[in-house]
Amino acid sequence: MTYETALEKIHSLLTFGSRPGLDRILTLLDRMGNPQDKLRFIHIAGTNGKGSVCAMLSSVLVSAGYKTGLFISPYITDFRERIQINNQMISKETLTSAVEKTFPLVQKLSREGIVITEFEYVNALEFYIHAEEKCDIVVLETGMGGLLDCTNVIKPPVCSVITTIGLDHTAVLGDTVQEIAKQKCGIIKSPSFAVTSNQTPEAMEVIEETANTLNVELVKSDRIKINVIKETLEGSEFEYNGNKIALKLAGKHQLENARTALAAIESIRERGLLKICDSNICTGFAKAVNPARLELLHSDPVVLLDGAHNPNGIEALKEAVNLFLHGKKIICILGMLADKDIDGSLKLLKGVFECVYTVPVQNPRAISPCELADKCKPYFGSVHSFDSAKAAFDAAFCKAKKEKNAVLICGSLYLAGEIRPYILGKINKS
Repeated sequence: MTYETALEKIHSLLTFGSRPGLDRILTLLDRMGNPQDKLRFIHIAGTNGKGSVCAMLSSVLVSAGYKTGLFISPYITDFRERIQINNQMISKETLTSAVEKTFPLVQKLSREGIVITEFEYVNALEFYIHAEEKCDIVVLETGMGGLLDCTNVIKPPVCSVITTIGLDHTAVLGDTVQEIAKQKCGIIKSPSFAVTSNQTPEAMEVIEETANTLNVELVKSDRIKINVIKETLEGSEFEYNGNKIALKLAGKHQLENARTALAAIESIRERGLLKICDSNICTGFAKAVNPARLELLHSDPVVLLDGAHNPNGIEALKEAVNLFLHGKKIICILGMLADKDIDGSLKLLKGVFECVYTVPVQNPRAISPCELADKCKPYFGSVHSFDSAKAAFDAAFCKAKKEKNAVLICGSLYLAGEIRPYILGKINKS
């Protein structure tokens, strides 16, 4: 089997969509020999910040000498980003071999009337690969929700982490923050402990109630006190426990994500569950990366790439833009999925941008550039729709160079993944 054939087999399951529930993946994992039971996990759920907290935790654990698995969702430019070992994508050969050995089980289940979805199979592949590679610990990011998310088939983890909760995936998870919080809290298990980011009162009430009911200790990120030394588009520097820590991820929201990761690390250290020293923390944070999260791709003119796609993420993006690009005219390249809270996001961005270029996103759930442009017109003075994200970037970059403006691409991680390689290639040639 070739790598291309392996990917084709994985993506052939996309037809069956995303269906909440754990019965199917549990059946598949049982046929695989339950690889998830051979691993230890730090399990992370939340609406925003999951990927960044995962990146920080994984980087610290690698620095501490642990063979660390990482599972994230979605990927930006390469499918193998989803399954990593020691912060490196697994090889094409590793993925191909795993598919070759396990896909016949998926086909056999299909003949028995049990249809496995793509997301279920990718989760099962992650467990299989990380178990085969004998990882010491796996940082495991949920896909959607928590309670019925495919990752929630694991036994009680080293700890559960709940990052910032807001409104997203409302058609599946619920229309209120409380309903969504209940789904996210489904990853909290006893005996273990849980860590939470700073939350709205509505979300925190649900998290506290869940922890109390399960008799699980809840650690809050506000126990971590840091002294911010500087914040720039290149990242932040802060002092913690007498140590200066550099973080490449920019924005105040990333400082909250850092507190959350530190709360988890400190609690793990206090319980003697893993050996992590201060130098591991400093090195790990300095090396942590998470593409397309307020990522600075070019400095002159400024080109920023961000995957913000819901009001919580947009709010964090807006705060960062006001902090780092105050007074600068910004061209926004915007593409979104139709099932997101587009109007809520646009209201938050009103007045932030000089002009907006709407673009298509290569996803069946995407809103068309023309329809998105119509939605943008009440909020921005100048709105133009483009047939391709590449053409929009070319126009924006040229205008920004000439007028000393900045370019910001946002609205969808799918858009970020599509346009990032093109921007990097273009910038490297210029």
